[in-house]
Amino acid sequence: MSVNLKGVTKRFGGTVVVSGITTRIEEGEFFVILGPSGCGKSTLLRLIAGLDHPDDGQIDVGGTELSSPSRHVAPEKRGIGVVFQSYALWPHMSVRDNAAFPAEAAGATRAEARRIAEESLALVDLLPYADRAPAALSGGQRQRVALARCLAGGARTVLMDEPLANLDPHLRDRMETEIQRFHRQSGATTIYITHDQREAMSLADRIAVMWDGAFLQVATPQEIHDRPADEKVARFIGRSAVLPGEVAGGMARIGPLCVPVAATDGPARIVIRPGDIRIGDGVPARLENACYRGGVWEAAARIAGLAEALPISAATPLSDGQDIALTVSGGWALPG
Repeated sequence: MSVNLKGVTKRFGGTVVVSGITTRIEEGEFFVILGPSGCGKSTLLRLIAGLDHPDDGQIDVGGTELSSPSRHVAPEKRGIGVVFQSYALWPHMSVRDNAAFPAEAAGATRAEARRIAEESLALVDLLPYADRAPAALSGGQRQRVALARCLAGGARTVLMDEPLANLDPHLRDRMETEIQRFHRQSGATTIYITHDQREAMSLADRIAVMWDGAFLQVATPQEIHDRPADEKVARFIGRSAVLPGEVAGGMARIGPLCVPVAATDGPARIVIRPGDIRIGDGVPARLENACYRGGVWEAAARIAGLAEALPISAATPLSDGQDIALTVSGGWALPG
């Protein structure tokens, strides 16, 4: 089911929390809404689910209007599944009964709901745990019960509200794989919110970067990283320096640096990322804030004449105070 947002706005008191969002999420797409805490992500998800009502704008799912100032379809009639950060499982029910609940609530017989639940649990590799209580499962297993419940409810659109936030870091990687598998097997349109950019990059077909209630950029993970729409996106995604430069003939003069860019002549803000920097010759720099990140060393390279240090990465050890030489092989000129 495609999801079409048209000028969706939500206010609480005098504060605009979601501000005129317009975008289309295609059928079967894995769409991630990425932004810092308090930017309006969860409120937008609640609007799509029908748990809140928009003050302006319209929400269509599968070509059917579900929300507008004059129309509101109840959450249980939207055919939308929600996976909450807290899992929201019934503690007194078995895993099987938790998964069967949506089908029973929709009018299926007890036997039919049980069959649907067991098929859904099999898809997330939890059928051997069907008779257990949720309290007897790990956090990752409980999250998979929540995914199975969405499948059992027949949801063709699934909303995920920071589902990995409560998991240990080592379990997050595994659950990302589980969520990708769930998405492929179900074919559902998935809208996933997170503040974790690594999570967003690994899961998304497209990412919407959200800031102060609005979408700053909607694009593929690679485009968001390599061609950010503005400085907020450039600084929020990955490591970067954003420096003023003067472009002439496809080259940007940035202090002592001369960097090739695809931009029209004139002043510009140039984004430089670690992949644009080669260590070994060129302009002298001194390293600070060096650290080992598991497989790669990271540091900031301070160059005389630049207001901001450049982010660098290397396979060989780096140390604070180390003198190096570097060359910048490219950069991205921010639009406008």
